[in-house]
Amino acid sequence: MYIDKDKLITLINKLKDTKILVIGDMALDEMVYGDTERISREAPVLILRHTNTKYILGGASNAAHNVSGINDGKVSVIGVIGDDYQAMDLKKAFENANIDCSSLITDKSWKTITKTRISGSCSHSITQQIVRVDRQTDEPLSEETENKIISEAEKLIPSYDAVIISDYHIGTLTDNVISAVIRIANKYRKKIIVDAQRNLNKYYGVTSMTPNLPDTQKHTGFLLKTKQDFLRAGNLLLEQSGAESILITCGADGMVVVDNNGKYVHIPVFNKAEVFDVTGAGDTVTALYTLAISAGADPVYAAVIGNIAAGIVIKQFGCATTTIDEILNSIPENFNIDEGE
Repeated sequence: MYIDKDKLITLINKLKDTKILVIGDMALDEMVYGDTERISREAPVLILRHTNTKYILGGASNAAHNVSGINDGKVSVIGVIGDDYQAMDLKKAFENANIDCSSLITDKSWKTITKTRISGSCSHSITQQIVRVDRQTDEPLSEETENKIISEAEKLIPSYDAVIISDYHIGTLTDNVISAVIRIANKYRKKIIVDAQRNLNKYYGVTSMTPNLPDTQKHTGFLLKTKQDFLRAGNLLLEQSGAESILITCGADGMVVVDNNGKYVHIPVFNKAEVFDVTGAGDTVTALYTLAISAGADPVYAAVIGNIAAGIVIKQFGCATTTIDEILNSIPENFNIDEGE
């Protein structure tokens, strides 16, 4: 398939003009670093001398962060936080990223979703993660909190070009919240992009979905190896979601777009060199794909832009973001896109 570079550049420059609302499981990645000193006398564990702590936006928050880096902060989030100090750290991280978090719902029975990674290093070795501590609430949301989320969605959705539903299945996006958000967004004719890991048949009425390959295979019940396999899976998801297109991310094998006209397009990874960390790359793809569709791109051009952006962030450690200038400077000379019917 031929990609018009001038058209691609025009679309990339238009990304900054879009406004995006992200609804989902807002999370904080707390990165704790220290230097290895010795083995504790209390137990056979390492003692670390703390050097610094870094707070990174994770989960649905990372999708919002990727949007903010592109459109100069024209992004808001709706999610649930607890009445705890992690909530303050998460809000501060949002503010530092120029993201409007004023519509976060505080639930005193809820723990702010936090993943604490503790890493240590010796003087002659690289830093290595030692343990991760996850903080979250397993109990379902109360009806009161559900209604508050829906109320915030009703207020905000009319002012935005698109809604990203980012479902990490931690509990924010209940069936009631999902159906209400989709209903409201369709009422105002807004684009709706879903990034979910399972239960992919719960999102009927959306514009597009961005599942990864393992989750797609698990959902459909068969392996995806050929064009026919991807078309079969894509058509199933299109039928279940009523979407216009499906973007299946395939890691090192790139991504596949299947639309409701029966089109199949395989987009390879444009730059496989210098892969350092794939953490959060899926959020980057979803964010840039949504921005591009909101800017008027068709699903293939939107996927190409998401692909380029993902190739940038995987060269960095942890959940990372990129900019319009970086994307423009990373446009490949050749695309080698495979198209079939």
